[in-house]
Amino acid sequence: MSTPPADYDTPWKEALQEYFQPFLRFFFPDVHTLIDWSRPPISLEKELQQIVGEAESEKRLADKLFQVWLLDGEEVWVLIHVEIQSQVKSNFPKRMYQYNYRTFDRYERPVISLAVMGDEQISWRPSSSGYALGGCRVSLEFPIVKLLDYKSKWEELEQSTNPFAIMVMAHLKTQATSGKPSERKQWKGSLIRKLLEKGYSRKDVELLFRLIDEMMSLSKELERELREELRRYQEEKQMPFMSPIEMLAKEEGIEEGIQQGIQQGIQQGIQQGIQQGIQQGILRSLRENVRELLEIRFTEVPAELREEIDRIEDVSLLKQLLRETIAVSSIAEFQQLITQTDISEEGE
Repeated sequence: MSTPPADYDTPWKEALQEYFQPFLRFFFPDVHTLIDWSRPPISLEKELQQIVGEAESEKRLADKLFQVWLLDGEEVWVLIHVEIQSQVKSNFPKRMYQYNYRTFDRYERPVISLAVMGDEQISWRPSSSGYALGGCRVSLEFPIVKLLDYKSKWEELEQSTNPFAIMVMAHLKTQATSGKPSERKQWKGSLIRKLLEKGYSRKDVELLFRLIDEMMSLSKELERELREELRRYQEEKQMPFMSPIEMLAKEEGIEEGIQQGIQQGIQQGIQQGIQQGIQQGILRSLRENVRELLEIRFTEVPAELREEIDRIEDVSLLKQLLRETIAVSSIAEFQQLITQTDISEEGE
């Protein structure tokens, strides 16, 4: 059994977008201290696409460009490159130079170029690019971090609550377990359990879980085994909230309901039947998910409340209730939530 191809680019790009300040604090603390964080950074996705499009090098999915302000009020640009290729790329320093001067030329603002090297070549550490000819010298020096260096700092990564500590661990263990599916499953489970124990907010847990899940890809069979192990772990720890693994299962249940609805509509053979089938499939799955989650959290759900849930025909309301089911502290609080919703709808 082989491991599915790992996806590094998408998780790193999402992590950079969501956790830019923790990224600089973790990898480039000297740059972090220069920035006025009272002014929110601005992500410049379209601007970066224009710069990359003009360069001769290929488009970089995990690169990011941010507009920030220094403590002295100066407006600058922070250009981040994440290089995750396993092989040495001789044109990487040139690309760093190209992106830097093209950014400066277009916007006439100082540009800080930073690089994260996620490859597997320990000696490859390019940090400059330039040329000299006829007495003219042009050069760019840029700070880099090498993810392989964190292998010797594993205990520090385990103790850190910075989101990029878990990202680095997932990255390194994804590389180390290529072609070793059972070992990858063990490490993926271990990292998810660490994630649940870190004390992150629910939003951070859900996002980081999804990024780990995308990066540390497994076969469907091993994924099912892992989810069952994590469910048992949650029950043993008596966690008061729904784990991300259950969130993913619920999302898949909704998708299954949609597919069932499509099949029902096709069998009816008319467009109206397809639409109705899809709608009913979604409603059925959402109602089941709400009821099942209430049972997981509070063991027993009154028959009256189950019937009330089954009468709801509003998909957006059911989605809202599914989210709220994770946060409420009692059945009574959930019942009050439905009552308030009914009242607000009657008043419209």
